[in-house]
Amino acid sequence: MGAPKKTDWREKRRKRAWELKQQGWQQKDIAESLGVTEGAVNQWMARAREGGEEALKAHPAKGARPRLTAEQQAQIPAVLAKGASAYGFQGEVWTSRRRAVAIKREFGVSYHPDHCGYLVRKLGYSLQKPVTRATQRNEKAIEDWKAQHWPRLKKAEHEKRTIVFVDEAGFYLLPMLVRTYAPRGHIPVLRVKLTRDHLSAIGGITPQGRLFMQMQERAYKAEDVVRFLQMLLRKISGKLLIIWDGSPIHRAEVVKQVLASPMGKRVHLERLPGYAPDLRGCVKWPEKLVGKE
Repeated sequence: MGAPKKTDWREKRRKRAWELKQQGWQQKDIAESLGVTEGAVNQWMARAREGGEEALKAHPAKGARPRLTAEQQAQIPAVLAKGASAYGFQGEVWTSRRRAVAIKREFGVSYHPDHCGYLVRKLGYSLQKPVTRATQRNEKAIEDWKAQHWPRLKKAEHEKRTIVFVDEAGFYLLPMLVRTYAPRGHIPVLRVKLTRDHLSAIGGITPQGRLFMQMQERAYKAEDVVRFLQMLLRKISGKLLIIWDGSPIHRAEVVKQVLASPMGKRVHLERLPGYAPDLRGCVKWPEKLVGKE
């Protein structure tokens, strides 16, 4: 509950005038006591006699007529659902300025960007940090892998294999640390085309929290993957189950040669659907790793 509504001092004065009148005061004396004209007191008394004390209450101004009708305002969620790129912007993040442009284009009405924030909040939107998803994702393949393939792979624990999730990543200038508007309770998803420009990294992590990583200032090639596999084989004893995606560098001939070697016989490979780093959620990670970057 919010703070109680503050009574208008003018309303209090009108009600005080009516109280004094009920006590038998003359209107001239009421006017002198309250510092107003007799004409004002006369108007108040007429309103009170006609509508009672309720007629003396303050009635705030209704304000300017909205530029968008209620029907047009109800269409704003559909406008936002099209995405910012539908209005010529790069990326799907909605800023106040972008919303103002979209509303102007759709309805021919100009609003200050700050007021656009008020409009969408009134419609149940809030400023949130979005989740990024690659446009190349195959959602059905990902769901099938989680439901059918992963339960079979967990048998690796009975074979005393160390499970290692391996993936490459590029550090690039994309809008990751941003916020955009979305309906409350619905985390927005940014779909962006991922590349491997700039600084590159390859890493592996086990369900027990062991982390292995290498970095370089160029894109990874099959020979670099071989170097990483050899490092894993040196650092981890026993059998390994390496889970990674179907990148061409993972299927290159040099990788097959390493796997065919005596050392490579310790490794079993399984392929993930592409662009699905969230599949690491299949694993129950140590508490110290949950929510960490």
